Amino acid sequence: MTPKKIAGLMLEKKATNIKIFDVRKITTFTDYFIICDSDSEPQSRAILNHINKTLRNKGIKAISVEGEKKMDWVLMDYIHFVIHIFNREKR
Repeated sequence: MTPKKIAGLMLEKKATNIKIFDVRKITTFTDYFIICDSDSEPQSRAILNHINKTLRNKGIKAISVEGEKKMDWVLMDYIHFVIHIFNREKR
């Protein structure tokens, strides 16, 4: 799954301020950061669930997901890319 396709999944749930950062030259723990904003906790959860379900259907599982309880900042680690979903007010 490419970073642009992840961004597309975010857009499908109306995420805003989507950014893709190629960090391969500055770190070894991941290749890309893919960041977006959401307007509310339900929207953050919808983005999270949509990405998670789509990637699982392709056999790709996150090694870690953090921040699911508060939904202010959710981090999804897929080794080659790390997804950040921020509540716009908290960011």
